[in-house]
Amino acid sequence: MKVLWLQSGGCGGCSMSLLCAEGPDLISSLELAGIRLLWHPSLSEASAHELVDLLEAIVAGDEPLDILCIEGSLLRGPHKTGRFHVLAGTDVPMIDWVRRLAARARYCVGVGTCAAFGGMTTAGPNPTDACGLQYDGSQMGGALGAGYRSLENLPVVNIAGCPVHPNWVIDTFMLLAEGEMDASALDEFGRPRLYADHLVHHGCPRNEFYEYKASAQEHSQLGCLMEHLGCLGTQAHADCNTRLWNGAGSCIRGGYACINCTAPEFEEPGHAFQYTPKIAGIPVGLPTDMPKAWFVALSSLAKAATPERLRRNAVADHTVVPPGGKAPRGGKI
Repeated sequence: MKVLWLQSGGCGGCSMSLLCAEGPDLISSLELAGIRLLWHPSLSEASAHELVDLLEAIVAGDEPLDILCIEGSLLRGPHKTGRFHVLAGTDVPMIDWVRRLAARARYCVGVGTCAAFGGMTTAGPNPTDACGLQYDGSQMGGALGAGYRSLENLPVVNIAGCPVHPNWVIDTFMLLAEGEMDASALDEFGRPRLYADHLVHHGCPRNEFYEYKASAQEHSQLGCLMEHLGCLGTQAHADCNTRLWNGAGSCIRGGYACINCTAPEFEEPGHAFQYTPKIAGIPVGLPTDMPKAWFVALSSLAKAATPERLRRNAVADHTVVPPGGKAPRGGKI
């Protein structure tokens, strides 16, 4: 499998994340799967002139291309010309290169939320008219159009995340290399279900606090971050807390609320990321599939039953009250 990786409008954070892959590392994983990088901006030694020759050979059909990976959003401005981002040495807008290459690719992959949906590059007034490969926010379309299909008759595979987990990319590559990824393996936004069928809430280390609605009031406190501090882990499609980053961490484990970075338009929540908007005291962003009435009833019961240990620990920056224990039958603690 031959992979071409190009960067468009973005920060390069997904490549940085990918280079941190562990157990096994990126290069070993690609070798085991029989995947060859034709070019990557951080890993390849080929000069700019050699890259342009490679791109022209792919467009002409002289060099096969199995996977086209795009990192970063596509810049359509100004006035739909794409000339805000011209590939150096070619005088051809990057968006035009991507369209030509995508027509020759067996699979087209958007790496990161910017490539998938537009992401952070589209935040605010979006002066560059940025978009994703096949989505413009949550709407189908984007740079390639809603009807785009690769040579294997798949839409763009959107490995969304800001940045992506390195293993989401590696696992997707391996499934494509084995011919094991078809339309049924993608969710409604084209995200691989290997991670998108999970919620960040699964495996969250604060789940005991969540169950009793014992909430943190300020950052650095141990309680649940959903009620007051903007956590969207109950809605975010990702396995961050069961497939840990670098084998150890996640945003929530680092004390930071989940901002649902795998979703289209996460960059414009309409409020500060670390704030939970409420109506009549009820969080606007409720857990996935939970009716509002259920949440109110369960929340009231849970708060009434909150153990003193959780109530006190939730608003502390360390464990104030450790778990108690029962004396074994006939013995003492």
